[in-house]
Amino acid sequence: MSAHALDRDLAELAASARAALVREIDASGAWAADPVWREAFEAVPRHLFVPYYYVGVMGGYERRWGESRDPRTREKWLRGAYADVPLATRLRDGELVSSSSQPSLMAMMLTELRVRPGDRVLEIGAGTGYNAALLAHRLGDDDLVTTVDLEPEITEAARGHLAAAGYHPVVVTGDGARGVPERAPFDRIIVTCTLPSVPVAWLAQCRPGARILTPLGTGLIALTVQDAGHAEGRFLPTPAYFVPLRGAERHERGFVELGGVPRRARESELYRFLLALSRDSLEPHEAYALWEREGEPSRERYGITVAGEREWAWLDSPEGPYAWPLR
Repeated sequence: MSAHALDRDLAELAASARAALVREIDASGAWAADPVWREAFEAVPRHLFVPYYYVGVMGGYERRWGESRDPRTREKWLRGAYADVPLATRLRDGELVSSSSQPSLMAMMLTELRVRPGDRVLEIGAGTGYNAALLAHRLGDDDLVTTVDLEPEITEAARGHLAAAGYHPVVVTGDGARGVPERAPFDRIIVTCTLPSVPVAWLAQCRPGARILTPLGTGLIALTVQDAGHAEGRFLPTPAYFVPLRGAERHERGFVELGGVPRRARESELYRFLLALSRDSLEPHEAYALWEREGEPSRERYGITVAGEREWAWLDSPEGPYAWPLR
């Protein structure tokens, strides 16, 4: 088979696999509140953003590469690129440092971002560039989208992927925790890595009424910005697990001894979510007592308030009685 025929076959397979992914996301209801996102996922070719990725195998990772000489390996790579799963794209000393998020989760987050025509959007965590491409396609103007990542090799690769797909948003190399003040003000900020708290610098780069959607703990918080020093919002019901933001101050509790906590709680995502939010305020048995007393509260009962230098998580109400400082 000629190289041209092989390319044609792969292009047909990519189109078919992308259509199947769109149907799968559609069935999940991820963009039900804003089905216009379907058009972006139909148009943007994910495989151009993951020329290689890693899959877990016994004893480590296996690299799948789109330039392999083996046509069966290339086909496996292409099918994997359109699976509704996160893809590990960069490893360092066996540790995951960058990935392409699960497409249905991306669709849900983009829908929850609630973009409007003309919005200026900042993405914290450029990754492969795929999310920035979806935003640029939806907004129809590359200049409205800015994406930032700390590592030059990541931003350089993202620029290349974006150009190959025909998109040219602004890609910045820098510390995402500091935002991108030279591109402000923003109407929306979307974050694709987790942090221990919300940087005040982001608020100062937002217009009043702006929306910030960011992972925190094992959840997704949607904040409405009031002004440069104030924001508030509740968590979405969906659990979310992202790699930490590189460059941000780490606030890790380390190993937490859960002895004495019933197994039902230890295995509950919602208990562990409360444990993460109240990390320096409640001991595990105290968190368990609260969790039980309040009827195993769901994520959307929790929220976060940022007021100047203070930031705290809360259950049901910012005024308490259940509130825990985040910094």
